[in-house]
Amino acid sequence: MSVAGLRKAAHETLAGLPREFWWLWTSTLVNRLGAFVATFMALYLTLDRGYSASYAGLVAALHGLGGVVSSLGAGVMTDRLGRRPTMLIAQLSTAVSVAVLGFMVHPVAIAGVAFVVGMASNASRPAVQAMMADIVRPEDRVRAFSLNYWAINLGFAVSSAGAGFIAEYSYLAGFMGEAAMTLVCAVVVFLKVPESRPEERPRVAGAREPDDVRMGTVLRDGRFMGVVGLSFLVALIFQQGYVGLPVAMGTDGLSSSDFGTAIAVNGVLIVALQIPVTRFIQHRDPRRLLILSSLLAGYGFGLTAFAGSVGVYALTVCVWTLAEIVNAPTQTGIVVQLSPAHGRGRYQGMYTMSWSVAALVAPLMSGFVIDHYGAGWLWGACAVIGTFAALGYWLLMRSLETDVDTETGPKTETEPELRTELQPRTEGGGPVVEPVVSGAGAVAAAVTAAAPVDEPKAVGATDAGPAVSRTASGA
Repeated sequence: MSVAGLRKAAHETLAGLPREFWWLWTSTLVNRLGAFVATFMALYLTLDRGYSASYAGLVAALHGLGGVVSSLGAGVMTDRLGRRPTMLIAQLSTAVSVAVLGFMVHPVAIAGVAFVVGMASNASRPAVQAMMADIVRPEDRVRAFSLNYWAINLGFAVSSAGAGFIAEYSYLAGFMGEAAMTLVCAVVVFLKVPESRPEERPRVAGAREPDDVRMGTVLRDGRFMGVVGLSFLVALIFQQGYVGLPVAMGTDGLSSSDFGTAIAVNGVLIVALQIPVTRFIQHRDPRRLLILSSLLAGYGFGLTAFAGSVGVYALTVCVWTLAEIVNAPTQTGIVVQLSPAHGRGRYQGMYTMSWSVAALVAPLMSGFVIDHYGAGWLWGACAVIGTFAALGYWLLMRSLETDVDTETGPKTETEPELRTELQPRTEGGGPVVEPVVSGAGAVAAAVTAAAPVDEPKAVGATDAGPAVSRTASGA
């Protein structure tokens, strides 16, 4: 590609997003630069503390259980209390609990504080995802989520390699470093990120009240819950990169820095390929993308059964990373488009919970399988789960053919209802978030214009998420 072409692509990728988004993006980057606990917890417990893989799996499962508990509560807080307060509470709580975890020595104390860390660190994700959907125009959302996902993995690529060497010197330094970076993240949100929750509107004849969107509404949304269930299966596979993989590499005699080097390949590839790949798949058939990514994830981890050196482990990471790159924007966009504006926190909380439950189940699964049968059986199970997920996406997307346009993404229903969208306007030299209420027909047009095939972790993120799950979530 020529220099002019690269400049045009960069301009199309970065231009037009509101200033508030970039501060939120910065907060995400800072948060991921300090990531340590979720990535190195298994190695910390098995190599530094001398506990078994089963105990390490138990602690990681409690960390995941904390995330399960907080996902739904944080989703409700996001809708009721606001996006910004929820993020600040979550980030301050995370900083304190991570610092405390570094000083715990008793196995029961470690397990208990790990539960609190999981609960606190997971609580910001529904708020981050909901705020991004609030402040970014529908047609720019997939691009915004991809950029946020890119920030997550840029930070992860740097932190995982650096933290591997820090861990060889002092695990405590890693815990304290994450606590400090999380505090910086909270300061950025406090100083630069305004509240974005849509204002409630007076009741209009034929329209639903915003408060009508409750957890029961989410649970009764069959389309959305189908996506959540399949997200759990995919997340269960991706979680093995941070639970099963480090333990398996440790049993092969490899060090924490070896694991840091291998897993850093994941972040580096995503940083290099996420944006161009997202541009390429933006108008592709989401059914094929989700099926392909599920198979790549399952069989990418399945290939780990044949690894025995850092180089081969890194090659397997390359395979399942491609799955992550394709799956994250596609799946996250569908989630956002199925979420009504006044219920985004609850919907995002439920989606985040699928990753949290996976973070709970994956350590128990990997610890038990590795201890009793060996790592090879774990990687074979990943291949089977990936196959089932691919089949599930095929069946689900067939049932959604009338609701999901294969070129543009999910369509809105034609029932009469009002939805609030936040559209930026320019005032005094800077973007201002202004609520605009439109009818179902206008919303359908907006969604059609918005949708590529769909969203990340994150935007993902991922938290990811991971992250824990990087692919589910945000900061």
